[in-house]
Amino acid sequence: MLLRTQALTKAFGSLRAVDGVDLVVQPASPNGAGKSTFFNVLTGFLPADSGSVIFKDQDITRLPPHVISRRGVVRAFQRANIFQTFTVFENVQASILSRKGKTWNLFGLAAGMLREDTLRILETLGLADQADVRAGHLSHGDLKRLEIGIALGMEPELLLLDEPTAGMSPEETAAQAALMQKLVAEQGLNILFTEHDMEVVFGIAKSITVMHQGRVIADGRPNEVRRDRHVQAVYLGEEL
Repeated sequence: MLLRTQALTKAFGSLRAVDGVDLVVQPASPNGAGKSTFFNVLTGFLPADSGSVIFKDQDITRLPPHVISRRGVVRAFQRANIFQTFTVFENVQASILSRKGKTWNLFGLAAGMLREDTLRILETLGLADQADVRAGHLSHGDLKRLEIGIALGMEPELLLLDEPTAGMSPEETAAQAALMQKLVAEQGLNILFTEHDMEVVFGIAKSITVMHQGRVIADGRPNEVRRDRHVQAVYLGEEL
């Protein structure tokens, strides 16, 4: 297995946002799982109250976010790490430079550095024709793809995506889903994503973990989870 959590818990006062979660992520497959707080704990942005996070047989529970990222667990943030006045090319290039410890050179010699690596990512995203466009001028769907591109610049082994299709039109959602499937099929990338659109989850994920009120209520393959009576009641709007 690539990553597992054991009894992972995070509370805010009396609210248990993550309540004893056990999760297993297998290599080379897209996995759907529950809440943003859970992602924050996985990646070190929130400290776990108890439990553990094991990545490639190493305990990363107490490591700071930048160390976890360099270990290969990278989270794509919604807008937080996009430089609106930078071009699409510069945003992805900055990520690669950061991974290589060369951010000090961003506006100097770095202008010509790692061009092939940056363009390769933009080609994968379908953004190569917008390389010179300022990020602030992108459509919502293209911004979401750029978020993934910035994360790819860190060379993740496990990519975490928080609601990757949120706010998208049906056409943009289909394109984003196709991109995620492409990253798994062609690059062997491991993806763990949260998503409230259950049809997106069922259409992409090979393994699904459903959380409700901080607890895991179902875990398994899509056809198993779809038949689960608690999932039907909580997320699919059906009666028990």
